[in-house]
Amino acid sequence: MAEKRDYYEILGISRNATAEEIKNSFRNLARQYHPDVNKAPDAEEKFKEINEAYGVLSDTEKRAAYDRFGFSGVNTQGMPDYGNMDLSDLFEALFGMGGMGGGFAGSGGARRRQNAPQRGADLSTTLKLTFEEAVFGADKDVEITRNERCSVCDGSGANPGTEISTCQTCQGQGEVRQVHQTFLGSMVQVATCPTCGGRGKMIETPCRNCRGSGLERKTSTKKVTIPAGVDDGNQIRLVGEGQPGANGGPNGNFYIELDVTPHKFFRRSGNDVLLDLDINMAQAALGDEITIPTIDGNVKLTIPPGTQPGRVFRLRDKGVPVLNKNDRGNQLVTVNVHIPTSLNKEQEELLTTLGKTMGTDIKIQERSFFDKIKDAFSG
Repeated sequence: MAEKRDYYEILGISRNATAEEIKNSFRNLARQYHPDVNKAPDAEEKFKEINEAYGVLSDTEKRAAYDRFGFSGVNTQGMPDYGNMDLSDLFEALFGMGGMGGGFAGSGGARRRQNAPQRGADLSTTLKLTFEEAVFGADKDVEITRNERCSVCDGSGANPGTEISTCQTCQGQGEVRQVHQTFLGSMVQVATCPTCGGRGKMIETPCRNCRGSGLERKTSTKKVTIPAGVDDGNQIRLVGEGQPGANGGPNGNFYIELDVTPHKFFRRSGNDVLLDLDINMAQAALGDEITIPTIDGNVKLTIPPGTQPGRVFRLRDKGVPVLNKNDRGNQLVTVNVHIPTSLNKEQEELLTTLGKTMGTDIKIQERSFFDKIKDAFSG
């Protein structure tokens, strides 16, 4: 009888390997030496050896006993103790490989039958809105193109008057079972029925309209209410308006992404409306009462004497309605003092006279307290 090898050597890991390193090594080696994959004469023996090593090193108490007393500290008798071993790691290593398909019967995980009810796919579209429609809301017509139950066969997929029979390969289950013999015994792998494609039934004469799918493409128009206060990029969900489900499953949803066209004058910041406004030098110096636009219409705005460039005026409750609330933002008006680039003779004379009365001294602005603090922190 061959001498037993060290468990750490079998898995190719160090004696201070972490639990994750032990698990990863086991999975790689189990895939490599499983007898259904590796046809080498000694593959099954190596596979048993790998499982025995993992059965001990993956158990904290057994690993501690093995580290202290060697093989005499664990009761292996040439095979791992599967009663205490987590078989999910073994099943994942053996049946989680790409290309094998199907599922493992009896592994304890939930597995959906091929002909079980399935939810339909979601659909989406983009809807353009004007700035005003996004602010105040609107009713819009939206086209929805989706699969619907065939009007000729009523969704059966069979030509009217013809029969639908149960698939003889899977007996209507939509799936077939394949038995694999391993050292653990018989393992059953489940796969989609190759004869009926998982439907569980056979259609001898497909519907002439839908070609056996039971569905046909249709476009319908639905009126959608856009609530006040939506913004660019927001989504509206229409529940159950997506693709139909399979085998009696629910429909998917229909998502509408909103694309808001920018306004000529207004900009938006959250629920506030922003407006930039040019006034002339006289209006800024002497003050004035002017008419400005808001999203509700024109209003009067008082410009006080000595208004400086960049001053912001707040018009309360003249902004965008807060979505699904009885509240509104504000309109923020930023004034800019317009400096003319050309003057007529009369304007030049008036400004020259004004300039003489104001003097020519230049006042250098002192740096603000906050600027000094900012410099101190920046080094």
